[in-house]
Amino acid sequence: MKIFISSLITGLEPLRTAAREAVTQLGHEAVMAEDFGAQPNSPQVACLQGLRSSGLVVLILGAGYGAKQSSGISPTHEEYREAKDRRPVIAFVQEGVTRDADQEAFVREVQAWDTGLFRDGFTSPGQLKALITRRLHEWEVANAAGAVDERDLLQRAIGMMPEDERGYSRHGHEIALAVSAGPRQPILRPSVLEDETFQEELLQASLFGPNKLFSSSQPTVAGIDNHALVISHADGRGRIKLDGEGNLLLVLPLTESGNGMVILEENVTERMTASLRYAAWLLDRIDQTQRLTHVALAAILTGGEHLVWRTQAEQNASPNSYSMGSMRGEHKPVHLAPGHRSRPAIKHQADQLVEDLVTLLRREWRGR
Repeated sequence: MKIFISSLITGLEPLRTAAREAVTQLGHEAVMAEDFGAQPNSPQVACLQGLRSSGLVVLILGAGYGAKQSSGISPTHEEYREAKDRRPVIAFVQEGVTRDADQEAFVREVQAWDTGLFRDGFTSPGQLKALITRRLHEWEVANAAGAVDERDLLQRAIGMMPEDERGYSRHGHEIALAVSAGPRQPILRPSVLEDETFQEELLQASLFGPNKLFSSSQPTVAGIDNHALVISHADGRGRIKLDGEGNLLLVLPLTESGNGMVILEENVTERMTASLRYAAWLLDRIDQTQRLTHVALAAILTGGEHLVWRTQAEQNASPNSYSMGSMRGEHKPVHLAPGHRSRPAIKHQADQLVEDLVTLLRREWRGR
C-alpha cells in the first residue's frame, strides 16, 4: 500500500527519514515529495496527486507552519484538509518545541478532529519511528478484511428497507435512510447489541444528544428484533435499526405541517440531515478504528399516494391552492451515483450528500 508522508520538509529531515523507515519496514511504499523529481505541475499539485494515489496519510507536525499558498494555508495544511475527508490520517505531534501561531492553530484543528485515527506525541526521530510502526500495525490488524464490494454495498442499503418503507407506510409520512457499511465484517457481537447499557446510550443519544432524532415527549424503547437492535419511537413512527455488521436504518416521521397533503422540502432536508449526523456519530461509536471504510446510502419517502411536494416559499405563496397529483405505482428508493462513498464523507460532506439525496427524492416523488 502507498502511504503519503505529509509534513514541512525543511528542518524535519530526520523525522521524515524515520517515517520512511517505519513505512518501508512494514512492506509499504512511502510517497514523499523528495522523490517526485521533475514534474509538469507545481510542487503542491504533485504532492496532492501523490496523496490522492495513497491509501493512508501519516501527518507529522513540528514547530514550523510553512509558507502560505494562494489558498491562505501551508502545503501541509492543504494536504491534511484534502486527506481528512477521503483517507485515513494518522497524526503525530512533536512535543517540547515552540510552535508559531499558525502551527499552533493547525495542531488544535487536528487534535479537535474527532474522527481521526490516532494523534500521538513524540520527542525524537526514534520515538516517532516506533510510534508510526505501532500505529500502522494496529491499523493493518483492524482493517484485515476483504475488499469493498461496491455492488453488494448498494444492494444491501436498498434491501435494508422493510416492505412497508417501499410502499405505503402505516405510520404516515416518513423518510427512511439506509446506511450500509463495508468491507463486510462483524463489528458488534450479539452480546453487545443486547447489552442494556449500550442500548440506553444509543437511545439517549437519539433523544438528547447533539445529533438527536426524536422528541422526548413520546415513548422510546429498545429491543432485539431478528438479531438487530431496534430503537422504536412513538409506537414505531420513528425507528433505528442496527445490525452486527454496522448497517443502519433510520426512519423518521415528517413534521405535520398543517398543510394537508403537502410535503415541505425543508422538512425533508432537516430530517435527512439529522439522520445522516446520527449515522456518522453511531459509526464512530461502534467502529473507532475505522475498519468500515466505505458506505452506501439509500433513501425513500413514504406515506400516501396523493401528496404534493413543495418548498416553504411555494407554500407561502399559495397555501390553499395546489394541484393534487396521483401517485402511480410503488415508491422506489433513491441512491447516489456511484452508489458508495468513503466513510468520512458522511460527516465532512454531509450537506452535499443531503442536497443530492433530497434532489433525487424530489425527482422520484414528482415523477410518480
